[in-house]
Amino acid sequence: MSPSPQVAERVVPGTSAVDTLAQVLADVLHLDEVASDSHFFNDLGADSLVMAHFCARVRKQADLGRVSMRDVYAHPSIGALALALAEPVPAPLSEPPSPVPSIRPMAPASGKAGYAVCGTLQLLVFISYSGLIAFVSVRGYEWISQASGLLDVYLRSVLFGAAVFLGLSALPVAVKWVLIGRWQPQQIRIWSLAYFRLWIVKTLVRSDPLALFVGSPLYTLYLKALGANIGSGVAIFSRHVPLCTDLLAIGDSAVIRKDSFFPCYRARDGLIETGTVTLGKDTVVAEASVLDIETSLGDGARLAHASALHSGQAVPAGEHWHGSPAQRAEVEYEVVGPAVCGALRRSVHGVTQLLSALLVYLPLSVGGIGILLAEAPQLSAVLEPGPTVLTTWVFYRDALAASFVLLFVIAPLGFLLLATVPRLLARTIEPDRTYPLYGFHYGVHRAIALLTNRRFLTRLFGDSSSIVPYLRLLGYDLSRVEQTGSNFGTEVKHETPYLSSVGTGTMVADGLSINNAEFSSTSFRVSRAAIGARNFLGNRIAYPSRGRTGDNCLLATKVMVPVDGRIREDVGLLGSPSFEIPRSVQRDSSFDLMNRGETQRSGLVAKNRHNAASMMLYLLVRWLYAFVITMVVSGAAELYTSIGAEAIALGNVLVVVVSAVYFVLVERAITTFHPPGPLFCSIYDRRFWRRERFWKVPSETYLQVFNGTPFKNVIWRLLGVRIGRRVFDDGCYLTERTMVTIGDDATLNAGSVVQCHSQEDGAFKSDRSTVGSRCTLGVGAFVHYGVTMGDGAVLAPDSFLMKGETVPQDASWGGNPAHQIRPGSAPETEAER
Repeated sequence: MSPSPQVAERVVPGTSAVDTLAQVLADVLHLDEVASDSHFFNDLGADSLVMAHFCARVRKQADLGRVSMRDVYAHPSIGALALALAEPVPAPLSEPPSPVPSIRPMAPASGKAGYAVCGTLQLLVFISYSGLIAFVSVRGYEWISQASGLLDVYLRSVLFGAAVFLGLSALPVAVKWVLIGRWQPQQIRIWSLAYFRLWIVKTLVRSDPLALFVGSPLYTLYLKALGANIGSGVAIFSRHVPLCTDLLAIGDSAVIRKDSFFPCYRARDGLIETGTVTLGKDTVVAEASVLDIETSLGDGARLAHASALHSGQAVPAGEHWHGSPAQRAEVEYEVVGPAVCGALRRSVHGVTQLLSALLVYLPLSVGGIGILLAEAPQLSAVLEPGPTVLTTWVFYRDALAASFVLLFVIAPLGFLLLATVPRLLARTIEPDRTYPLYGFHYGVHRAIALLTNRRFLTRLFGDSSSIVPYLRLLGYDLSRVEQTGSNFGTEVKHETPYLSSVGTGTMVADGLSINNAEFSSTSFRVSRAAIGARNFLGNRIAYPSRGRTGDNCLLATKVMVPVDGRIREDVGLLGSPSFEIPRSVQRDSSFDLMNRGETQRSGLVAKNRHNAASMMLYLLVRWLYAFVITMVVSGAAELYTSIGAEAIALGNVLVVVVSAVYFVLVERAITTFHPPGPLFCSIYDRRFWRRERFWKVPSETYLQVFNGTPFKNVIWRLLGVRIGRRVFDDGCYLTERTMVTIGDDATLNAGSVVQCHSQEDGAFKSDRSTVGSRCTLGVGAFVHYGVTMGDGAVLAPDSFLMKGETVPQDASWGGNPAHQIRPGSAPETEAER
């Protein structure tokens, strides 16, 4: 990637562009001067953070035009960059028109009053729904408890479970049609009464038990009942349930693969905007893709993995696109061949799933407690309400013992299950063979994926040396492991572990998804996904089985792994579509001496001790949590004898409140003495181990309950986020809460992430990030560390805003890596660092 001789000949030192760029870079690097042919990374030792500062300063020079990180990597010298900037610049992309023309307000018109009223109404709805669930549950339990014998208990459990399943399935559909009718392209002010109705429908639709049948014909029937226009033979494998279903049209035999977003709405600058998403016949939307509103794919079109269609984009019929935002691909995006999968097979599969739920799973969950109490009276001493049940130490002893057995005895027995049952099932599926959907082999594959993707265990063992034997137990081929204590993060998932290979010396950050199963609308095929040796994989990477990467590669965060062309080796890959960057830079190699020899061995021993303590703390926190929840449930049971079903409703509400308070206190305890802050160190530095403990011990799952409500902001404040007023958070994830600042009236869409750290090989870096007032983070957008977004700035869906970037006020950025789409209304200022 050194400048070519032709470029060196054409560059004339002393021209204004070259001199200005050289002076700016010299200032950033704190050098006296920079030669026009010096390579930014190989000769000058710069890294992406330094070059982000350089880009921010260059963009302030009106005569130089705009420059992005992609430009820097494509033209890695002052001379080459000056020539690129001298070429005619295409006109800036205009924002696509809104579905309903209107003038966007600078702040939500609902204001403080609307914010408070909406939150109050949401709380009342939650309490009322909890009361309804409690009333139904109590009546059902009383009826089941009157049964005589196990058979009678089972039959009553089947009837009651079927009634509850039918009610919970039909209620969201009915509420949607009553409160909304048909969704139309429109704008809804956040925190208004119209938004309140939207929130009710969204909450119910996404908690419907039919949403659990993703990948089944039952799921498409559910979406049809909600108003979606879905053709025959459609297969949807993404668990992200669309909301505005009347605006969703999917043609015959289309397929949407896992982890894709197609909600048919987006939040922006205080408004919810709804719009259409249209997929033609035989279309393919691959894994981890995002479809914004007002997007479409023509018949036979394909959108590759880790790609996005921004609002207004349309893929013509038969074309294959990739990237974020998507662009026409040079080669075809291959998919698995079809198989015989007719209406009869789909119907039988759906009926079988329903019968399994109604005759097996629901009776076990509904009548299981009654059966246990009937057949094991000694257990009733713990749960039976009475005037002294909460005043004797025996009860607390038994509750502690029961929670201990559940966590430390029953859970470890799961290892025996993980080591045997999935391996036996995997013998029935041949690699690289195409099987029809909804048959025996499909059921086996789904069972393997369900059994071997256990988030509790991955989080327990991740970011420690224990993750290696755990993944090997699951079936990963990890070659000859070079143990680092950080070989894998706490979030790793796969389709099948038995065809997942990772080479020697490779390290993986959080969010790896190994997609070693390919799906069409009628068939699937499992194939080996092999990640080479001495690789480093950043965050949120979807790695396909056809990935064309070999040894010694750096795969940057959210990179689109190439599936065509030569095998990439000894390079870095960034962006979607991906392009080559240096494998490593001088700054990241400054800790290499600590990662070799005796220094590394002694550091690893100390790290293992610290990680073991973190794992024990993780288990202790969950044990105490189980005990606390047992106390809440037992208290509700005792009150039930005096006030009835209201006590159970109160217990339901308290479980949510107590869970939030408990984990807020846990996180605050972890960060009291060692709060996360800016850091640049080796992975064998104790400060990094403390950060790993912070990622492992607390929980974030409970936060999902509060998405789209004012209460999410309250919890963020309690966790240390510097957050403004009336922020709308529809499902954003903040990795280091105390290092994030969010301004008033900001809008954070579902799947967005603000991550204030990065690890590359043995080096760890973190810094604070700021999201200004009225900013918008699009669906699936990713903000890295050291970033500043000016007030009113917009980051498009599925974009990756790289470390150190500065987005001007009111500017629109998008892409992976993100670059300027529309300039801001105020001069760009570089943040203080």
